[in-house]
Amino acid sequence: MKLRSISVLICVFALGAASCSKEAPSAGKAAPEQTQANAAHAPADVKPGSHEDWCGEHQVPESQCTRCNPDLIPAFKATGDWCAEHGLPESQCLKCNPDLKIVRPPKES
Repeated sequence: MKLRSISVLICVFALGAASCSKEAPSAGKAAPEQTQANAAHAPADVKPGSHEDWCGEHQVPESQCTRCNPDLIPAFKATGDWCAEHGLPESQCLKCNPDLKIVRPPKES
């Protein structure tokens, strides 16, 4: 019984040590979560309505993404485009409008 307890403690410490690594990512590689975050959101200087104006996390134009930019909420509410139940613009609420398709504009060539 005592040997089993010691084995469990060793496993817990080994897992804890492995998960607490503080190593910085190498200079040539970005951390996976950083790369994913960059791909999920548009840069601030993109043209609204362009292909690049896309929030990959929420699948809506970045310039209209109220989940990323809550400052946009009053404008949607003022125009009556707001789903209070789900906290989204009605024009983006897939729960109220399951057939709604929000399509990313194609890349300009």
